Amino acid sequence: FFRQYYNLRGLLRRTDPGLERLTALPDYPLLHGSGLRDSFRHVPRTPPWSALGFVALSPSFRLRDLRAMNPVAALPLLDVRVPEVYERLDGTSAHDFLDAVRFPRSARHLAFEVFSRSFFADPRHLSAAEMALMFHIYFLGSAEGLLFDVPRSPFPAALWDPLAAYLGRHGAEVRTGTAVERVTPRPDGGYEIATDREERRHDTVVLALDAAGLRSLVARSERLGDGSWRERIGRLRTAPPFLVSRLWLDRPVAPGRPGFLGTSGFGTLDNISVLERWEDEAARWAARTGGSVVELHAYAVRPGAARDVEEKLLVDQLHRVYPETRAASVVDARHVWHDDCPLFPVGGFTDRPTVRTPDPGLVVAGDLVRTDLPVALMERAATTGFLAADALLERWGVRGRTLWTVPDRGRATVLRTLAGWAGR
Repeated sequence: FFRQYYNLRGLLRRTDPGLERLTALPDYPLLHGSGLRDSFRHVPRTPPWSALGFVALSPSFRLRDLRAMNPVAALPLLDVRVPEVYERLDGTSAHDFLDAVRFPRSARHLAFEVFSRSFFADPRHLSAAEMALMFHIYFLGSAEGLLFDVPRSPFPAALWDPLAAYLGRHGAEVRTGTAVERVTPRPDGGYEIATDREERRHDTVVLALDAAGLRSLVARSERLGDGSWRERIGRLRTAPPFLVSRLWLDRPVAPGRPGFLGTSGFGTLDNISVLERWEDEAARWAARTGGSVVELHAYAVRPGAARDVEEKLLVDQLHRVYPETRAASVVDARHVWHDDCPLFPVGGFTDRPTVRTPDPGLVVAGDLVRTDLPVALMERAATTGFLAADALLERWGVRGRTLWTVPDRGRATVLRTLAGWAGR
């Protein structure tokens, strides 16, 4: 939970005013298979010194690499504006953009691949606009940097159960495991919601679904929206699958291992968490047994890959990164394999839905939704959720919530001027 997630953190404060269910990790360390290491701990937080400080402190930036870069091609990063950044860069892949900049390959793996793979996508298939937006959010648009907080407890206890209880106290009904079959506009302006159990009338509807769920529900709900809107929804794509493996080991990892480590150059392994460093349930188990609880993430797994093979490959890479785990036995394991993240492909911005739809009482929310605010990932999901609620509240003359984001353009006048010159 990055500290630039202002609106998401505002939502969490409704059940945890002091955000006491979150705890700060001291660093965001990165390790490449070649042995290069990077860290965001000592990088200045004030733009533009944050970006310059990362370059100066990172061992992956060498003087000869910097001399070989194309500074003019990199200037669009200095004044990212939404939605103009999509007009300028959505037709280019993140990979091709970095090639044009002649960005050092070692630094590319340790810096920009962190951004592109956080979208569960190969840089060759990701819009450069999304990568540039992330650069703006974390380096040139905010003073929080790339340090982050994590939940002290498993997600049900830290997030979902308190939020569900909060909704219940306000008269809402939370129904999990209930499939929605279709949504049908009614002549009186409301909507008929048909589930696998019953039909109910509602005044308004928010579709907060993943890409595949949105596509399939709209396809089954023939009267929603208009033809153009439905065609765009039908073209939404899903990112490749991802794998999360949580392992309970019979012995601890080395004492100096960080609570979180970003990785690159280790096959499909993208990061390792040592959960007893920050999660209470894992810490109690580790203290009781003398073991460790580690979690391995693999984003953008190759389509068609065999799940059991990928699970074994992740463990093999864990042994490579933390050699002491070779001697450990796995007491228990849990694996999650999903392909429910949106893909932001080259040229795909115009197909993504906005919060408002052709039906005034129907709105869309989620991380796949396009907005004119500089937000991404979980913060985009939370922000578009608030925007969807605000759009519906207008119908009853109710003022919505004030939203906060990083600035919608570069903060430094000199850098904005340079970027404008490059654009011309």
